[in-house]
Amino acid sequence: MKGIVRLLTSVSRCGAGEIVCYRSTSSSSLASQRLLFISAAAHLPTNTPTSSRSRSPILIGKWACLGGQRRTMFIQTQSTPNPSSLMFHPGKPVMEVGSADFPNARSAMGSPLAKAIFATDGVVRVFFGSDFVTVTKSDDLSWDALKPEIFAAIMDFYSSGQPLFLDAEAVTAKDTAIHEDDSETVAMIKELLETRIRPAVQDDGGDIEYRGFDPGTGIVKLRMQGACSGCPSSSVTLKSGIENMLMHYVSEVKGVEQEVDEEDDETGRMEQ
Repeated sequence: MKGIVRLLTSVSRCGAGEIVCYRSTSSSSLASQRLLFISAAAHLPTNTPTSSRSRSPILIGKWACLGGQRRTMFIQTQSTPNPSSLMFHPGKPVMEVGSADFPNARSAMGSPLAKAIFATDGVVRVFFGSDFVTVTKSDDLSWDALKPEIFAAIMDFYSSGQPLFLDAEAVTAKDTAIHEDDSETVAMIKELLETRIRPAVQDDGGDIEYRGFDPGTGIVKLRMQGACSGCPSSSVTLKSGIENMLMHYVSEVKGVEQEVDEEDDETGRMEQ
């Protein structure tokens, strides 16, 4: 994926994006009275850093003049290496700690935001990152048809004041936390995943979950999340990016394998 390529080759990436401004006046006529302003990324110089494109004060000021009010929010979309996944930046924090992956609608029942996004026909996976939401769609629908509904779901959530999770204990624990009983090898693997690999993968709208290390075979087991799950380049990410880095810094590591849960298999079948 691009994040891993950037990490290993220091090549800057260019992500396409757009900023959306919504203004709602009443819940009863929310759909008809929202104002939608979209600016294509082509309006920005191609050599502008991604962070600059995603938080352009000039563009935000321009839309504010078009009728921005207290409940106006700016949502930017950003492409990922997976054409079926798109990142939505609400301009507000999403996950304060860790990340959360929802491979199907059933798993999203405990999150009002994830549940609302799944209510859009064609959404097959939702992922929460630190300041973004990655949405994965089925192949038979276009983003042009889905984005307005997803924009509305995100804005409605932040306007409602609801918690991200109904159960405060449902926040995903950090799988790379180092425990007292971890071996030196496992501690090194977790540190590399947390500090060097995870940030690059999150740049592409996904995450990677540590599932274990077998000292007998030297195999590290990982699970891809968000846009990285089912991405055509995920195998390249694992082998050419993550595996090479772990083997370079930790001599005990002999390879990396991806674990696929039953829920991931179900999502894959829905996408086909």
